[in-house]
Amino acid sequence: MGLKAWLVGKLVDWLNTEDDQWEIPPCDFDRLSIEIRPCDVLLVEGRNRISNIIKTITLSSWTHSALYIGRLHDIEDPDLQSLIQRYYDGDPTEQLVIEPLLGQGTVITPLSKYKEDHLRICRPKGLSRQDVQHVIKEAANYLGREYDIRQLVDLARFIFPYGILPRRWRSTLFEHNAGEQAKTVCSTMIAEVFAAVHYPVLPVIHRNKEGGLRMYKRNTRLYTPRDFDYSPYFEIIKYPILGFDDISLYRQLPWDKEGVVCHAHGECYAADGSRIVQQEIEVNKG
Repeated sequence: MGLKAWLVGKLVDWLNTEDDQWEIPPCDFDRLSIEIRPCDVLLVEGRNRISNIIKTITLSSWTHSALYIGRLHDIEDPDLQSLIQRYYDGDPTEQLVIEPLLGQGTVITPLSKYKEDHLRICRPKGLSRQDVQHVIKEAANYLGREYDIRQLVDLARFIFPYGILPRRWRSTLFEHNAGEQAKTVCSTMIAEVFAAVHYPVLPVIHRNKEGGLRMYKRNTRLYTPRDFDYSPYFEIIKYPILGFDDISLYRQLPWDKEGVVCHAHGECYAADGSRIVQQEIEVNKG
């Protein structure tokens, strides 16, 4: 292994290191796993160092996106089933997502991997059954591609401009290279597979002199996970861990009655201003 590869490997390991302190995710994973549908975009609030960097770059808590493809038997095309099985040899009844990951490339992973994370579903409204299968097929063609860490760096340079040169001169995000890109990142991959069926995410819209509108595809390399949350063409679906279907039920939620206020997990204060650690809270409530 060369010095460059060794250094890159060490950097990837450091960026993928997760935070030991983590709050209980405000998401009901069991319900989400029942309700999620093929071609839903899963947004994830990551817990590792690269996620903290992405939060800073994008000013959003959503640091990763994955495309839900369902179970193997949800795939109608037998050739596509075979392709997916080449990259996933686990339980055929497992719910699966396709996602580019730092240090792993574009892979298939079980949905259950995100059981302990804060999640949200972004559902493409009105996507036809035929196009659902087409989108999944397009995503499967990305399997094996490397994660494009250079694109992440350039995105940071683009969002935080410096100097007097035009931004497009300082970033490879605006290069129009011929041929197929050998690397990708999560949001770019998902934007591209939806573009393959002409499904909009955040298109550029121009109005002509006569008042007519024309839509143009946005540069997919500029997409971030938050754009699927922001898009008017995706329904936002949340499954809170403590939810209520009737508005009056919010009064029955298990609120603390002692006047404790928390800044974050493990950083709570009593009404007199004294600090309370999480262990003390759990003992008091027990």
